[in-house]
Amino acid sequence: MCHVCDKKNEHLQHDSRKRSFMKLVAASALGLGISGAGVARAEETKAPLTPSTKVPPQPENVLTPDQALERLMEGNKRHGSGQSIAALDIHTSQDALVKGQNPYAAILGCADSRVGPEQCFDEAHGDLFVARVAGNYITVDFLATLEYAVAVLHTPLIMVLGHESCGAVGAAIDAIDNNKQFPGHIQAMATALAPAVRAARTMPGMLYDNTVKMNVILTVTELKNSTPILSRSVREKKIRIVGGVYRLGTGMVELVS
Repeated sequence: MCHVCDKKNEHLQHDSRKRSFMKLVAASALGLGISGAGVARAEETKAPLTPSTKVPPQPENVLTPDQALERLMEGNKRHGSGQSIAALDIHTSQDALVKGQNPYAAILGCADSRVGPEQCFDEAHGDLFVARVAGNYITVDFLATLEYAVAVLHTPLIMVLGHESCGAVGAAIDAIDNNKQFPGHIQAMATALAPAVRAARTMPGMLYDNTVKMNVILTVTELKNSTPILSRSVREKKIRIVGGVYRLGTGMVELVS
């Protein structure tokens, strides 16, 4: 008889423990459900970040195309007169630029070591979006680079920057006049500049200087007609595409297109 009672009591204790455990699980699940809902509601009420609400890394670089060209040329005047003021120490703008970039001008320039755009226009880190190749001519890669500047970075100005005494231009003239053949891929560069040489022959003055100028003008024209991004942006007056020639003797840039 006592053995039966012991079994019954043991069974009742087991049921009691089981019910307590189930209550604990239910309470925990309820608590997690409430907590999850609270997190979900908090995420729903959070204001989404959009490009229009973001402050650009360098607000002073948000300019119209005309303002951008004016600033660029003012910087060149300082450079040419020996009154440069730009701080080229990256630490002066490092905190802002870690978060992103919004350059106010893109420069397609020559790779010549004497014609660094930041120095020519007295600008600092983050101000100019620079693509450089010997002869400052356009390829698919450089077109994509400039499209990125316009479509993604919203850069309002593109300048094609040539310079006097350009070795690439000299090679192009030599290739046409003397049938000069260059090693490796240098020949392709000379061939790319050949249209500028031919166009320059119709102009009065020095063939070399005119070729430098015509190379810039032809590249500007090509960029303005490049679809779909650049041509549309020019048509909608979102950007300007201009050309300049840097004078090594004076440090000044002459607008030619």
